[in-house]
Amino acid sequence: TLVTRTQGTKIATEELKGRVLELNLADLNNDEDQAYKKVKLCIEEVQGRNCLTDFHALELTRDKQQSLIRKWHTLIEAHVDVKTTDGYLVRLFCLAFTKKQPGQEKNNCYAQTAQIRKIRKKMTDIMTGEVNKVQLRDLVKKLIPESIGKQIEKETQ
Repeated sequence: TLVTRTQGTKIATEELKGRVLELNLADLNNDEDQAYKKVKLCIEEVQGRNCLTDFHALELTRDKQQSLIRKWHTLIEAHVDVKTTDGYLVRLFCLAFTKKQPGQEKNNCYAQTAQIRKIRKKMTDIMTGEVNKVQLRDLVKKLIPESIGKQIEKETQ
């Protein structure tokens, strides 16, 4: 809903608070390589014509998610709820895929159920360990370059 000015008992600044904005990370950072990441920001305070926002969510665009999913590969999903050091409760979702070994002849590269459980456990442990010891601001700085994802990939090979 458009907010232009205060009318009656409705104060314009109060109407803006709590709204969630969805932005493209490429637009924020002037970096086209990050066009597939969407950032959601929540308006916390209004100062004149400026809105002070706080991090709300980071997610991949649907077309990027669909481009990652392939036939003949196993999709492993994990999620975890963790508290940061500054008290924010963060829910992280992680997607992992199996990949063919170099020189593999077989068409598919499925993972066995026990392997999937081990990989999922390792994923949740890494996510929990990384989030537990940082503030929300530092977590966002880790999520944007995908450093947690690279660490998961390195440790689960």
